Parts: sequence; structure tokens; C-alpha cells
Amino acid sequence: MRNNTNHEPGAPALAVIVVTYNSAVPLPGLLDSLAPGLEGVESFEVIVVDNDSRDDSVDVALAHPIGARVVKTGSNAGYAAAINKAAATVHPDADLLILNHDLRLCPGAVRRLVERAKDASVGIAVPRNLREDGTTDPTLRHEPSITTAWADSLLGGKLAGRLGLGEIVGQTARYDRDGPVEWATGSVLLVAARARRIVGIWDESYFLYSEEVDYQRRVRAAGLCVSYVPQSLAVHAGGDYRSNTRLFALLTMNRVRYYRRYHGTVATFMFRLGIAIGAALRFWRGATHRAALYSVLTPVRPAFDFRVEQPRRC
Repeated sequence: MRNNTNHEPGAPALAVIVVTYNSAVPLPGLLDSLAPGLEGVESFEVIVVDNDSRDDSVDVALAHPIGARVVKTGSNAGYAAAINKAAATVHPDADLLILNHDLRLCPGAVRRLVERAKDASVGIAVPRNLREDGTTDPTLRHEPSITTAWADSLLGGKLAGRLGLGEIVGQTARYDRDGPVEWATGSVLLVAARARRIVGIWDESYFLYSEEVDYQRRVRAAGLCVSYVPQSLAVHAGGDYRSNTRLFALLTMNRVRYYRRYHGTVATFMFRLGIAIGAALRFWRGATHRAALYSVLTPVRPAFDFRVEQPRRC
């Protein structure tokens, strides 16, 4: 294994991209996990792209023995913009491994994703995510729809997921089964070079949340699969949005923005109403649900549409 940041032009490689923003505390855990996580991967480089952190994120990255190259955006440009900036600095034939800063890779995790990405039908490979207690984190998702929005609102996400009606894929047995999925949360995504060439850059208009939903939809629209590899394991803390009213409001708003991009006015109204009903039913639970309700009732500003093709089934 070597951190080969000077691979020959034209030679396929893997670029590991980590987006940071005030990430100095969790970042060492991720960087420490890269060496065992990348075991068996011969040629790779690690890029930490920093969204103008006010803490020591950059210094932590530079000091770590993994030998990360740091790219500074110069501002808090958002998650998708940071990915695009880092991706623009690597060879077009390189696969991209996009990692959240609060993640830890398990030994050999990346090799299994790289092997899956060699399949010509695969655009993105994703692992099984574990919570810190070792249980499976349900990170697989169904494409957002009126049905998922109303089921999640009226039944709650966990019950709707177990019944197969919600956006979250909640059936435990599904996480033991290898194969195509509609999309997965963006904590770990191995983006094959073929997907980069066909799909292009990430949509920067989302800033944070739903950018991975949109990108994976565009991958499927290109005729490539999002492939789940349960033998590849990662541990993810995550969950900042659950206690942060601003993040939860942004998450909610971007769900509507994403849905509106691919659906008509009436369908979008029904989708939005379902989310609003759910937030209203949980209004008493605390500030995050109140923030979600306010955000979904606020007019959504239009954003530039990248592509609107209908996704194909793998």
C-alpha cells in the first residue's frame, strides 16, 4: 500500500476525498483508519478539501502520517462544491472515494468497493455502515415519493421503513443482501471513473443535503447502478442534523427542492404537504421539528437544474 500522489498521467488510481469544516476533533479518527481501510489498494492519494475551517482541521490533516494533500476552498462553499474542487485536481481516470470526516473505515473496506466498481454496470459502490455500538445503520434509501413522504409522516420513519413504505430501507434482512439499491446516504461513496465521465460534477446548488440523492439519481439515469457491498464495513458517528435546528431545516428544505426538480407542481404540492403534516404532528417534540415545519412552509427558491432524465432500473 502506498500513498501515490504522483501516479503517471493516464494511470488509473483512487482519490480519497474528505471534506472538512471545523472537523479537527473527529478527523484524526478517520485519518487513522485509512491505512487499514485501504489495505490491498496499491495506488491512491488522500485529499482533504477544507471549507475555510476556523479550527485546526488543516493543521491536523497536514500533520498526519497518511500524507494527505490539502485543498483549500477559501470559503464555506458547501459539500458538493468541495467535492468538485478536489475532483478537479485528480486524474479523470481515477475512482473517487468520498468520505465524511466523522467516519472510520474498517480493515479492507475500500478494496471491496474498488473491486465492485470494476464491474462495467456499476457507477457507485457503497458499504454497510455500522453505528458505534456495532449495529447496522440503515443507510439505504428508496427514491423520495409521495408515498414515502406520507408514510414517514403518518407512521414515523422507523415503522414506515420496516413496512417497506418509507424512504429509509428498514428491513434488517436487506442489509445482508448484496446488490443494486436506489441510493444510499453519502457518508461513504466510491464513485467509479466511468460515472464521473458520464454524469459530470456534483450539483453545488444544494450546499448541504440531497446533493448525494441527486447525484445518485443522475448515475442511475446514465444506466449505471448504485451497488451495495455489505462485506465492506465503515463506522459512522454522524447525526449532527438531529440536534441542530439549522441543519434539520436545511435538510427538510432540500428534500422538497430535490423532489420539485424532477416532478410537476401537483405532485410536489402533495410531497411537500406530507412532509409538513409530519413536522406538524411532531411539533411538540422540540425545536428541530418546529424548524422543519417552518422551512417546509417557506417558499423554496429555484435552483439551476443540471439534468432531468428519468432514472433507469438496473
